[in-house]
Amino acid sequence: MTTPTSIIDESGLSTFQIIAIAIAVGLNGLDGLDIVSISFAAPGIAADWGINKAELGVVLSAEVIGMAVGSIFLGGLTDKIGRRPLMLGCLCAMTLGMALVALSTSVMELLAWRFITGIGIGGMLAAVTAATAEYSNRKNRSLAVSIMAIGYPLGAVFGGLCAAWLLESHDWRSIFVFGACATAAFIPLVWFRMPETVAFLSQKQPSGALEKINATLRRMGQATADALPLPQEERSRGTIRELFGSVLLVATLITSLAYFAHAATFYFILKWVPKIVVDMGIDPSSAARVLVWLSVGGALGGALIGVLARRYPVKHLTIGVLVLSFFAVWLFGRSQGGYTGLVLMAAMGGFFTNAAIVGLYSIAAQVFPTQTRASGVGFMIGFGRGGSALSPIIAGIMFENGVALQSVALLMGCGSLIAAIMLMFLKVKEWASEAAVA
Repeated sequence: MTTPTSIIDESGLSTFQIIAIAIAVGLNGLDGLDIVSISFAAPGIAADWGINKAELGVVLSAEVIGMAVGSIFLGGLTDKIGRRPLMLGCLCAMTLGMALVALSTSVMELLAWRFITGIGIGGMLAAVTAATAEYSNRKNRSLAVSIMAIGYPLGAVFGGLCAAWLLESHDWRSIFVFGACATAAFIPLVWFRMPETVAFLSQKQPSGALEKINATLRRMGQATADALPLPQEERSRGTIRELFGSVLLVATLITSLAYFAHAATFYFILKWVPKIVVDMGIDPSSAARVLVWLSVGGALGGALIGVLARRYPVKHLTIGVLVLSFFAVWLFGRSQGGYTGLVLMAAMGGFFTNAAIVGLYSIAAQVFPTQTRASGVGFMIGFGRGGSALSPIIAGIMFENGVALQSVALLMGCGSLIAAIMLMFLKVKEWASEAAVA
């Protein structure tokens, strides 16, 4: 019997599938654009409202806390109602949140709208990761997820270039107006070019599932299916509970804790680079360009690990770049080579820290099966965003209390080392196989 998922897994990628994956790259790019928007705006916000570094750390973490909530709760909802409706809903939340940040008149208003924006981003990350894995065939799945993940630094590069230009003649609010417009532009793209995935429809089997699946397969230029697979029994009352069942428990804990630890390192360098550089006496526009080069390095690192993952185990690659991520962040904290040296060290930091993020995404897409993929990825990201949220706050408190940059960078870089150690205990192939047949 030819099943829908076997058709996708064994066939080559069609132009329609490649376009859908490309849109997914753009959707993840919105995450990069949005996250760095607050980093670019941070010096202006601090100057306008007279807040200190500890308070600024809270501002920098607001949307990250929202992401944790969105990833965990909307990730589970994605596995219940589908990838496409969640992506559309999250785009609307992100557009509204960014637009209203630009109209904020107080820190509390800004925090509220950044939190709402973060919820949308968190849900989007879970849905788009699952959708990308399910649009791809088996051969290119890790590569597709890796390419999707480098949308983050690409979006940050694009947003950074625009932010640097906007800051030359406008204030920090213009960055969020631009972000809202860019986010809204993706709503029609998802509506018309990203149908519900074949894997999700095959798993849930709603009314008329075979007809819907075959319609999607025809749009993809693939052969149609003869029949649906036998429906699987509900194994739990909820997908989140299933993540903590006997089969997936250890995988869920390891991936989530590793992401938490490394996210603390990643978000330290991502969030604090502009402020650190400005405090060195460099103007905000040039500081924004340093973050752009960090993102360029991130895009290159993510692309490289995606290509290498076609030939080598992604777990081993990820452990390697996590160790190098620690050294890169530590060396950034010791940078003394002027503006050019800062750019080079930031680019190297971005290369290894984002390569590790891409590797963790790919690992999660392999470990969690279709019925819990968005929930698993969402929980990993959501729990991990705790590290993202704490990181800028902890760094801000250390800076406010006079701790030197070199010491802060050394301590914050240790998250990557902790993540590398945890991944050594992850059995990707064995657990993925068990989860698929359980």
